[in-house]
Amino acid sequence: MLGKFYATPGNPGIAQHADLVTLDVTDHGKVILFCGEHDIDLVVVGPEAPLVDGLAESLRTTDIFVFGPDKAAAQLEGSKGFTKDLCARANIPTAGYVRTTSAADALKALNDFSIPVVIKADGLAAGKGVIIAETRDEAEAAITDMFGGGFGAAGAEVVIEEFLTGEEASFFAITDGKSVVPFGTAQDHKRVGEGDTGPNTGGMGAYSPAPVLTAALQKQVMDEIIQPTVDTLAAEGTPYSGVLFAGLMLTETGPQLIEYNARFGDPECQVLMMRLESDLAKLLMATAKGDLAQTSAPAFAPETALTVVMAAKGYPSTPEKGGKIQNLARAEREGAKIFHAGTAEVDGALVANGGRVLNVTALGANASEAQAKAYAAVDQIDFESGFCRRDIGWREVAREAGK
Repeated sequence: MLGKFYATPGNPGIAQHADLVTLDVTDHGKVILFCGEHDIDLVVVGPEAPLVDGLAESLRTTDIFVFGPDKAAAQLEGSKGFTKDLCARANIPTAGYVRTTSAADALKALNDFSIPVVIKADGLAAGKGVIIAETRDEAEAAITDMFGGGFGAAGAEVVIEEFLTGEEASFFAITDGKSVVPFGTAQDHKRVGEGDTGPNTGGMGAYSPAPVLTAALQKQVMDEIIQPTVDTLAAEGTPYSGVLFAGLMLTETGPQLIEYNARFGDPECQVLMMRLESDLAKLLMATAKGDLAQTSAPAFAPETALTVVMAAKGYPSTPEKGGKIQNLARAEREGAKIFHAGTAEVDGALVANGGRVLNVTALGANASEAQAKAYAAVDQIDFESGFCRRDIGWREVAREAGK
């Protein structure tokens, strides 16, 4: 189904499959002009910032098919407070919370929460605007930092949340605003250090499926979280079209919503795509056209996919850019697929150009086998200024070993 494929801004990895173009996605008029000049049939808006900026609805006004929600619905990711309020209206299980608009109000509201407590910058913060404060001092410091501009405009409002206990997992669904179909499960590793230590990141690795999300739990998530979200947004005149990525905490009382992403997400997308057997372009187009009910449900391979993020030293604070990367072809001969994230080509050499640089991804009969294959590939890569966690998939590997 896929003919010509364009990507912006792109990187040396996707350049192997797409024509890279330079477009300022904040200039909606120029994006629309490009689509008209190149007879574009479908636009997939991948990152969260242009979704929250309203690019999808700007394109839809010109009758271009788009995969991704309009600006109002994209607030599910763009504003954590928006999502919490929606949960309250729709009776969706989630942690108790308070929205605050000043440091003084936040510090006062903090008195109503137990420690540990979760402090979140309301807006987009590249996956880094969440602080799990283990002490009152840490919570107060996070509040002061957020309202002091530590997370830019994202911290103009702060959400304080009850700390939930349990295991985290991710659930995906595709919706055209009317029909909803499940799109797999995964488990991410947010902390930068092994054993889930250190600051939160955008994700240091993931695996799919996540067996901890049993069939019964998946049905519960669809019935109690995903479907009410879609129904509520539609009833309120802001239908959601695209992928819903639900970050969940599996508590003793059942799944609770931590947050939504309005896009496939990274590194979960890599493991989902390694397992997907359906025609992705057909599924995306059916969603964009509102024809999801007439389309076959997505099919996934039974194997486990596991991805290891190779990041630049200094991440998640100040990553070291410019480090050379070599031997990717040799790594892929270990049976892995390497997805590029923060890479660039400089004078013919591949170099790091961001915090999370590569996703080294492998398939296996189970998590243990996929983990072994992924790390065998990692060990073939020459990336002196890079690092990775060495325990991605540890929970499932331990379960498989009966520990």
